[in-house]
Amino acid sequence: MRRLKLTLARSATTLIAALATLLTPATTASATASATAPAAATLTTSVRPTASGSTSASVPTAASTSSSSSSSTSTSTSVSTSTSAFPTPPGPADAFPDEEEEDIERGAEAAMTHFTGGAFDTCNTPSLAVMKAWRSSPYGAVGVYYGGRGRHCQVQHNLSRSWVTQVHQMGWQVLPVFVGSQAPCVYAANKKGVRIGNRPTEQGRSEADEAVGAAQALGMLSGSPLFLDMEAYDVGNAACARTTLDFVRAWNREVRERGYLPGFYSSADSGVRQMEQARQAGVGDLPAVIWFARWHTGPAVYEEQSLREDAWRHQRIHQYAGDTAETHGGQRLVVDRNQVDAPVARID
Repeated sequence: MRRLKLTLARSATTLIAALATLLTPATTASATASATAPAAATLTTSVRPTASGSTSASVPTAASTSSSSSSSTSTSTSVSTSTSAFPTPPGPADAFPDEEEEDIERGAEAAMTHFTGGAFDTCNTPSLAVMKAWRSSPYGAVGVYYGGRGRHCQVQHNLSRSWVTQVHQMGWQVLPVFVGSQAPCVYAANKKGVRIGNRPTEQGRSEADEAVGAAQALGMLSGSPLFLDMEAYDVGNAACARTTLDFVRAWNREVRERGYLPGFYSSADSGVRQMEQARQAGVGDLPAVIWFARWHTGPAVYEEQSLREDAWRHQRIHQYAGDTAETHGGQRLVVDRNQVDAPVARID
């Protein structure tokens, strides 16, 4: 993609120079202005978090639009979206600067929906009746294990496009979790049969395509975060950590190129620690959203020792308790508890 853009840019510049020797000055000026103007057919959107925790999406339109909505449950939660006008793209002489090009190539091509509040996740997708009863709970979002060969509860009788639509209409926000291949040095015995192979980059891309396809089938729109679940592993094993990072980065690149936000779930002391180390080292293609597990604490989204406080601001989820039985509206579930300050799925 980058070579194609640079070739086109140079070709356009060469053509303009040739025309300059043949045409009048007025015509030359007209040709130059035309060549450097924004392409009318460009459909690029860059998504950027704002300091307030809402998100802004830049769109290629002449006029800007904005919308916001908020909802509340029995605890404090908020949901917001926003859009703004797209900046003028660079002309051929600028040869598409790297930062702008990466925004285009990675493009999460839609506004994000941001949620702040409590969430729960559970292995089997609850029925619609349970989800309705749990509207009385302190949670406003639900984590859904929607795909991946490493998913423990492979058969999801309740999960469907209709289920996603209906729970969203009830007022729930959705956090999609994809449990793909696991680190070669994964600790959990039940994950050792689904470890990353010897071609992690190709495998990461392939599983990212699977993750996006499954999300689309459930009515989750571009701009939604898709969370890759990488269970705890021996981050001190250098070869294993390198393979895992190669897989995760390839998965992230492909998810971004398909218009979604790559999220990453792992234990705070293994996968999340490795992502933070990579971020501090300047490694690219890292997750856009971090979901870290540290149990037996209260919710502490910005007090995690494995993450610098300024890392992934408004792009974090803390899973602070697990395998906890709760009853709401007469319906009992065993869940993990989470505190969210992050994007959630956009539902068709």
